[in-house]
Amino acid sequence: MGGTEEKQATGSGRPTSRDVARMAGVSHTAVSFVFNGRAEGNLSPATQERIRRAAVELGYRPDPVARGLRRRRTAVIGLVTDEIASSPFAGRLLRGAMDMAWGSEHLVLTIDSGGDPAKEDAAVAELLDRRVDGIIYAAMSLRRVRVPEGLHRTHSVLANCLPEDDSLPAVIPAERAGGRTAARLLLDEGHHRVAMIGGQDDIASVDRLRGFRDALRAEGVAVPKEWVVRTGGEISGGYEGAMRVLDGAPADRRPTGIFCYNDRVAAGALHAATRLGLAVPGELSVVGYDDQEHMAEFLAPPLTTVALPHRAMGEAAARLLLDAIDTGRTPPATVRRLACPVISRASVGPVPSR
Repeated sequence: MGGTEEKQATGSGRPTSRDVARMAGVSHTAVSFVFNGRAEGNLSPATQERIRRAAVELGYRPDPVARGLRRRRTAVIGLVTDEIASSPFAGRLLRGAMDMAWGSEHLVLTIDSGGDPAKEDAAVAELLDRRVDGIIYAAMSLRRVRVPEGLHRTHSVLANCLPEDDSLPAVIPAERAGGRTAARLLLDEGHHRVAMIGGQDDIASVDRLRGFRDALRAEGVAVPKEWVVRTGGEISGGYEGAMRVLDGAPADRRPTGIFCYNDRVAAGALHAATRLGLAVPGELSVVGYDDQEHMAEFLAPPLTTVALPHRAMGEAAARLLLDAIDTGRTPPATVRRLACPVISRASVGPVPSR
């Protein structure tokens, strides 16, 4: 041990805290106080500054492994998710979690399970073996999930999903409020003949439709049953649904606004409008949902949409986890819902004049 310190002190290896102490003319304990957050009340501001200047000059950085062993922490959190590779939204959620963790001097170790429950259990076990400080479990589509084995053995938070057993805290989008927001985009432009296209019976579809109906009901607007068309979440479903409510109907009997389950469905609706010779937004307004990267803003016209807060979910889940790690207290198994903001572009306009 002493030989290693001597070698580093001569400048041939990584600088140590003892090197900093020698350069600053202080004890090794004083350097430890500064880099372990215990300097206030123990060292004068001038001494603290002298130590930090010496550390910068030497290029010294505290050893995270050694510091972690002292604190019984590794400064690493795990993130297990079902489809990082294939989801267009994974990067935003990951970036939010990673940036929040980095700001608290933590790294994020990420594992993609491909949605395989056995792999999820194995991934959590591997992270626990590596003694991560906590784990975020994230899904790329909102749904109730089976909690992987092992998550209850450490601090854990769910992102964009809900636990089947309601046993862990979760951060999800405020989907019902998002549906109300989408309706208001159309109502505020005078649209009272409106349709909703796409989706199935999943949580997001149900909550978006509920919110959409909430806002319309508050204005005394009813949606005909045949104008609520469940056709899935793909472009083909959007095209099929839009054709069903638009094709062959006279101008005064068809919707002037369409709320689409997601941006892919909206792309199909825009294609149907083009096929039928309907100008958007002159004769028909279209609202999407998700703000899908590399898609929504490049449609013709660029799509007005309600964005999913993936980055904010990553940030909020990481913050909740880091707070639990810092305090040593498990957060209550509550659900935090994050607002879904409007991204205004060019696909919504005033109701057509008669």
